Amino acid sequence: MMKKFEYWVLRLIEFSIICLFIFVPSTSADEGSFVSIACCAESNYTDSRNISWISDFNQFPNTTGCHTTVPSKADYSGYNRSRVFYQNSNQKRCYKLSTKKGEDYLIRATFLFGHIWSSSFSVSVGVTPIGVVDSSEDSAVVEGIFRATEDNTYLCLVYGKGTPYISEVELRPLQGLKYYLEDFPSSVLKLVTRNSFAITKDDIRYPNDTSDRIWKSHPSADSGTGTYYLSQPNVSISGNATASPPRQVLQTALAAPDQLLLLHNGLPTESYQYLVFLYFYEVDRTVQAGQRVFDIFLNDELKERRFDVSGNGSNYKELSFTVTANGSLNLTLVKVSGSENGPICNAYEILKVLPWRPETNKSDVEVILEVKNEVLKSNQESEVWEGWSGCPCLPVPWDGITCGSVGGYAVITVLDLSSGIQRGGFLKGPVPSSITKLSHLKVLNLSHNDFTGNIPAFLPSSLLTSVDLSFNDLWGSLPLSLISLPHLDILNIRCNPHVAKDIPSSFNGSKLTTGQESCNAQEASKQRIIIGAAAASGSVLLTIVVGIIFCIWRQNFLPQGNFDIKRHHMTKNLIFSLPSMDDLVMKSISIETFTLEYIEAATQRYKTLIGEGGFGSVYRGTLIDGQEVAVKVRSATSTQGTREFENELNLLSAIRHENLVPLLGYCCENDQEILVYPFMSNGSLQDRLYGEAAKRKILDWPTRLSITLGAARGLTHLHNFAGRCIIHRDVKSSNILLDDSMTAKVADFGFSKYAPQEGDSCASLEVRGTAGYLDPEYYMTHHLSAKSDVFSFGIVLLEIVSGREPLNIHRPRPEWSLVEWAKSYVRESKIDEIVDPNIKGAYHAEAMWRVVEVALSCIEPFAASRPNMIEVVRELEDALIIENNASEYMRSIESSGSNRFSSMVMERRIPPPTPSEPSSILSQMAPPEPR
Repeated sequence: MMKKFEYWVLRLIEFSIICLFIFVPSTSADEGSFVSIACCAESNYTDSRNISWISDFNQFPNTTGCHTTVPSKADYSGYNRSRVFYQNSNQKRCYKLSTKKGEDYLIRATFLFGHIWSSSFSVSVGVTPIGVVDSSEDSAVVEGIFRATEDNTYLCLVYGKGTPYISEVELRPLQGLKYYLEDFPSSVLKLVTRNSFAITKDDIRYPNDTSDRIWKSHPSADSGTGTYYLSQPNVSISGNATASPPRQVLQTALAAPDQLLLLHNGLPTESYQYLVFLYFYEVDRTVQAGQRVFDIFLNDELKERRFDVSGNGSNYKELSFTVTANGSLNLTLVKVSGSENGPICNAYEILKVLPWRPETNKSDVEVILEVKNEVLKSNQESEVWEGWSGCPCLPVPWDGITCGSVGGYAVITVLDLSSGIQRGGFLKGPVPSSITKLSHLKVLNLSHNDFTGNIPAFLPSSLLTSVDLSFNDLWGSLPLSLISLPHLDILNIRCNPHVAKDIPSSFNGSKLTTGQESCNAQEASKQRIIIGAAAASGSVLLTIVVGIIFCIWRQNFLPQGNFDIKRHHMTKNLIFSLPSMDDLVMKSISIETFTLEYIEAATQRYKTLIGEGGFGSVYRGTLIDGQEVAVKVRSATSTQGTREFENELNLLSAIRHENLVPLLGYCCENDQEILVYPFMSNGSLQDRLYGEAAKRKILDWPTRLSITLGAARGLTHLHNFAGRCIIHRDVKSSNILLDDSMTAKVADFGFSKYAPQEGDSCASLEVRGTAGYLDPEYYMTHHLSAKSDVFSFGIVLLEIVSGREPLNIHRPRPEWSLVEWAKSYVRESKIDEIVDPNIKGAYHAEAMWRVVEVALSCIEPFAASRPNMIEVVRELEDALIIENNASEYMRSIESSGSNRFSSMVMERRIPPPTPSEPSSILSQMAPPEPR
């Protein structure tokens, strides 16, 4: 009987183990290792998915910034509260998250507030920006995947416009999902989209996905495109494969009889590298190996040939690809000849690859945290500490800290904790001894506080040049280690009545200030009250005075980095002195060299972001003479590098024209590459035609004609410059800027090149341009000529006629390509069908036909059939004359006729393309590495 009992006990244990292996998911992350922060939650709680949430009051105890949003803006979990970080002297707010060095994590932040606050701010993991949140959206979610470099990682909100806000922070370990960062261990992968084709109204996430990835339900299959769903509720994976997506994602696949096209629009217009993950499960169990075979294309580039979902003994497969894209990304699955079934896909992910940015020198970080902890012991109430989180220097430094660069890493060079009342009260307690371990520190200012105790000893290797300890209550004598520092030039211990006045004979002769005059308690108290009142009132005058005093102080006393905005902001360099084609005389073009400090002052530390491009961010600024400027700062993640920076600098240093954006100056300092141009108050032609609603403005037909004529003249000047043709290579409506008088200025010359001369190789190693504008002949042959600019300009002409973008996959399929759509109506002489509704009935038909005809001649498939820019300018001049003086001009045409280029164009109509022509816009106009 006992043996029988033992037998059943053993069988029960075996059964339990089997059940454990059957029902426990393969990925090992679990809710217990999640970090879930509900911002401004009144208490900790557990949600309906059994995830435990904690409030952020332990990091930010202040409740004044807590707000409840309307229920419709609640996030995935139903939470609807937000924390608002009202603007003060600190420039960022960071959440400290516990991580394990070397482990992979998913981080997600949710932002709810909508248009209640007019805000725009960036979000970074560590110091790597992964997204921008704009309050014009009701809600936003920023998600990334990273490999922890330390045992703590920070999620930071960096002030931009208005006040940052946040609702939730989620950190999820990706144990068992190492494939994400396998090829990019030193990158942050920003989620662009994660889509499944599951037939469900709700997104799929934890507990179905044990890592709490959120799989969005893809829009329904469209019978008009031939796509349909295949479903299999019981997922059974054969072979040795292990599925990454949860079972619920794999139950349904989207299928097509011949071709499956998945489009993702709305990517940044500049080029980035993207990771694409594809997940395939054969849901039709009757399909055998070799019966569902298809090719996989990304942006028309073949990535996988003859892919078989059921091949190699498994019915589940995962694929990953890297691709460079801008604007849009299309995934195309095409059935191969001989396959019985068309392509399928169960789910896919697109992630943008962002290089992990190096943070502040690790030693400096450790020391400044020691300083913080020492001072915090006696100054818990000070507001400065709320902003002292995350990286001390990047992406913006902590309040009171200035940083430099050594060996590619940021280091702390200035620590200014003076006038503690500006941070909620005077700092008190002993001077933190760890300050002396900041090995790159040059300026230390602890003045106007209530520090007590002895002055700490300093290391002989210190680089300090200036130390201000005035207006405190320090004791004892001056340490010999301080006054004998080799680089010390300024030492101020004034108004410390208990510091010994005997100066050792070995003193090195620095500018020592020791006087006690006007330092009695009453006068010191009165002085502090004045400072406090001024600070509390936020007096602009005080800010200006302090700024002037600070600049004068730095100019007079600092041995390095001197800065006077009036005297030392720049030097004038004569880069080139070349003949101008305007008057054929020698002209000197002067380009300013700005210091980085001046750039930061002119832009108020990059306060106003006005645009983003392939090179980097563009900020608005004001020079000392009052001129408004656009400051283009190269991003560390930019696909354009030093070559493009130098290209634009050299070209614009040698050329000037009324219709080319002039370069005012540049900065190349501390690995920063910055270009400065005049500010164009009316934005770009693209903005005015079909850009953001806030920038859009109806342009009448004569204004459109005038703008395109100006741009054409600018390109003509390039193509005929000093006997050596310059090819722009990225002509598009967003690169045609408009000044306050609506004069067109062609911009962005980073990809410009001199045309090949006799003896040069005609082939370009890399095709540059923008999808929708790219010359198909240049794309196929890599042979560059000025006619490539002519083709792109023809697309711009169609834009001003129609008010439409060159490519838009959100329109009905026949209207995706502006060129193909417009040609179909022009062939039938139905020009009115393509005219922008905003100008219908407000143009002269002959002028409109002139522009349409020259546009179509510009986009001829072969360069030899296109006009040059001189001929284009003549046609546009004629069109503008017709528009402005229609009746008189038409009478003169009837009486005298015309034998110019326009007469020939008016007679031709566009025939259907022949099979030999490179006419497919969608297939031929996306470059291998589009911008």
